[in-house]
Amino acid sequence: MRILVLTWRDLAHPQAGGAEVYTEQVTRRWAAAGHDVTLFASSVEGRPADELVDGYHVVRRGGRLTVYREARKWYALNGHGRYDVVIDMVNTVPFRAHQWIKDTPVIAFFHQTAEECWHFNAPMPVAVLGRYVLEPRWIKAYRDRTVMVVSQSTADALARFGVHNTVILPEGFEPVAVPAVSKEDKPTVVWCARLVPYKRPQDVVEAARIARKSIPDLQVWIMGGGPMLDELRKTAPAGVDILGRVDENDKVERMARAHVHVATSAREGWGLVVSEAAALGTPTIAYNTPGLKDSTMAAKGQLCPPNPEALAAFIVDSMPRLQSEPIAPIPFGGAHSWDEVADSMWAAVSDFLHLPALAEVR
Repeated sequence: MRILVLTWRDLAHPQAGGAEVYTEQVTRRWAAAGHDVTLFASSVEGRPADELVDGYHVVRRGGRLTVYREARKWYALNGHGRYDVVIDMVNTVPFRAHQWIKDTPVIAFFHQTAEECWHFNAPMPVAVLGRYVLEPRWIKAYRDRTVMVVSQSTADALARFGVHNTVILPEGFEPVAVPAVSKEDKPTVVWCARLVPYKRPQDVVEAARIARKSIPDLQVWIMGGGPMLDELRKTAPAGVDILGRVDENDKVERMARAHVHVATSAREGWGLVVSEAAALGTPTIAYNTPGLKDSTMAAKGQLCPPNPEALAAFIVDSMPRLQSEPIAPIPFGGAHSWDEVADSMWAAVSDFLHLPALAEVR
């Protein structure tokens, strides 16, 4: 089958995250199964405009905001009659490909809605315009259409905008080998994500400040790069190490050595880092927010109210048990193998196209 995937960035983009990992893991498995897969994404400095990656074709045009216009122009010149299905990967600003691609079936995929994230990521009055005018209008364009989602939280969010025909797909994860390291002697908390406002790393800093009143030797490792790095380093109290971006081996070892992982995002599609921590034998205390509640419950973690005071209380209450009773790693951290994800997504696309039988993805 000939498949076109429209997404605002591919895995080569410096800001690529969990959504891009999901897309890449699925598309390369489809390509390996013999399907002709093309991925259209925004340009990346230093990477060619057209490239073969892991068996699928990558076409890069435009930037963060112009990629949507460039997709329409490119399809008008190159796409008509070439594809059997188009997958519209929605990352806040959708392609709304079903409104301008008329010769090929289009099915959309939502990892998450933005909603309150507008207030973290955009200045006023753009945040208000985005949350209450633009995003509702964009999402409502998908009413009466089948869309794929990655969690019940995303399905519930879309339903509030009138999109009810959702297919929930599993989140995928490829576990790494659990390193042969012991838990830290000191009670240790780890946080790992991009240092951006909607991830709320400052809440972890404040929770540590509060928790250290009860656990004086508590140490907190905050890993990740991003625009908040310098400010957090200036304001971090004793016991909180703002490590910035670390290499993969260091990240995995620290996550395995910590007693608990915390997650504080305002919203996620799933929260893959929760699965990663659980697969390394480190449970999560997460804010009870969309997406995080799905991954944390699947990984047998704990949910707390979304504020630093509650997070501090959960850390203080849980730490004695976590230090005395090590948690065994959870296979796939509550997520699923990427082979299973690729199969499930293929089944959803096949049902959408009313194919007589499912193709073998692997």
